This record gives sequence, structure tokens and C-alpha cells, in this order.
Amino acid sequence: MIRLAVDGMGGDYAPEPIVSGTLLALEKFDNIEITLFGDETKMAPFLKQHQRLKIVHTPHYLEMGEKDPIRQYRSNKEMSMFMAMQYVKDGHADAIISAGPTQALVVGGHFIIRKMPAMKRVAIAPIIPSYDQRGRILMDSGANVDFKPEHLVDFAVYATIMAEKVLKRDKPTVALINIGTEEGKGREEDKETFKLLKAHPDINFYGNLEPKEVFTTEADILVSDGFTANIVMKTMEGTAKGLGQVLKREIKSSIFAIIGALFMRKALKRFKKSLDASEIGGALLMGFNSVVIKAQGASKSYGFFNAIRQAKEMVEAHVIELVSEALSKKEDQGE
Repeated sequence: MIRLAVDGMGGDYAPEPIVSGTLLALEKFDNIEITLFGDETKMAPFLKQHQRLKIVHTPHYLEMGEKDPIRQYRSNKEMSMFMAMQYVKDGHADAIISAGPTQALVVGGHFIIRKMPAMKRVAIAPIIPSYDQRGRILMDSGANVDFKPEHLVDFAVYATIMAEKVLKRDKPTVALINIGTEEGKGREEDKETFKLLKAHPDINFYGNLEPKEVFTTEADILVSDGFTANIVMKTMEGTAKGLGQVLKREIKSSIFAIIGALFMRKALKRFKKSLDASEIGGALLMGFNSVVIKAQGASKSYGFFNAIRQAKEMVEAHVIELVSEALSKKEDQGE
């Protein structure tokens, strides 16, 4: 049985979509049990009894605009997010899922769950939409503005294992986001990262990738520093939202456009689904000793359900153990 800890009070619309998404996951997957942490009085209107659901009550939780999560952790460890993480740390659950503030989840990961010994940095690794609807792993999307090339190589090794075992990609390829496709492009750090990725025996290196190809590339994993990849991710989100608004505007522009849209209703739904982040779930906080999934702050029930599915699949595939083994092997060889 896969044991999951859920922060019931994290997110812009918590607790309703969190509870609903949790109940949906319990309905869909018969090999999981979930412990839900949060204010039971606020969650009660949305709860249903389930033999594989346990509730741990705490009236304390983090606001989405929290600016000092370190102070919050030191002053009140009864916050729902921190209690869920401690539950994982104590061995009672295999993964945590939260839609709460990202910075707090990173802080809790460092103080409670702890980093893998072989990982020098932690990365935020969402799966972003792609033209072929299979998704791509993007990292680091915000945890590290400053980086060293060897950090990105560790992320690439981790993501390769994740792509193989969870996304079921055969020999997944790793691309380095850069300002051009030629080998000599970019900053000195990018050039050095290119050389290390190209030479690594466990990485199938695609080469440099320009941002304009992020949505259509055949590469499975897209690597960059936290500043660059975060801009790429937010640009994609903004573009998708803008395209949707333009499409609505044009559909409403004339009676003929409205009639045409009625005939294209199924195609338009597929278009929306292709760009919908809720179809994917959340972002993995890559580098901790247990699976930590950051669901979108604005998650609705279906999006949070997919974040739980993502955590379940990570645990099922034993990704943490495989990554730890791969990176420890590298250290033993003195690389």
C-alpha cells in the first residue's frame, strides 16, 4: 500500500479542492492510503468517510502570501504543511503533496525531510505541456538562481530516471535551454554544462534548445538555471492564457465565428486540454530524501487529483532509491 500525506489547507481555494481531489484519488486508486492534515472543522463540509483516509486535525496553516516561512517553521511546527512533512520524515508516509506556498515547501524539505546526501542543490521540476501531449520535464523552474554546471548535471541524471520510470520514455533525451543551438552559445556556465552533459555516460544529450522550441521539441527533459527556466515556464503560461483570450475574442466577433465554434466545439476542448496544467498535476521538488510534490496554488480538485497521481507514480517507480543509487555511484567513482 502506498502511503501519502496531504496538506489539506494549502492552496488558493483550500480546503474544498484539496479534499475533493483527495477523495477522487482514493476512488480511482485502490493501492493508496492518505493522511490529510488540516482544520477538520473547515474540511468537514467536503469530507466523506473512507476506510483508507485518515484525518489529523490542526487549526494552523500557512497563508499563500507567507513571506517568512523559516520564521513560521521555527515558531509553529503545527502548521498543516510541516506536520505532513514530519509524518513523511517519521516513516509513516512515502510522499507529501501540498498546494501551499512553494518557498515554505522548500524550507520544510530542507529542515524536515532533508536533502539526498549526493544532491548539492534542490530543483523545482514541473512537467510542462507539449505539442504531442506527452509532457516535458522542465528544471530548475525557480529554486536556484545561481548554479554550477555540475548541479544541472545531477538534475539531468535525476530527471532521466524519472522520465524512464514514471513517464515511460525509452532513452529519454536531455536538452539544455540556451540562446542558440550551436555548441559555443551562452554564458560560460552554459558552455561548461554543455560539455558535462555531452560527456556523461548516463545522459542521452540532445544539445542546446532555443526557447521557441520548448513546446514542440522532441527532447524529454529541458534543463536550465532557476532564473531562465522560471521565465520560460511563466512565458508559456502567459502565452497559453493569452491565446485563450484571443480565441474567445475572435469567436465572439461575429455570428459566423460563433456558428463555426459550435461545429469545432470538440476540437476547441482538445485545444484547451493540451495547454491545461491541471492535466499534469504538480511539480516535483527534486533532491529530497522523499517524494515532495508541489501542486499548483490555484489547483481545483482535478488538478490536485493529478498531483496525487504523480506522487503515487513516483513512489511506485522507486525513483528516490534509484536516483540515490545512481548519484552515490558517481561519488564513489570520484566524479
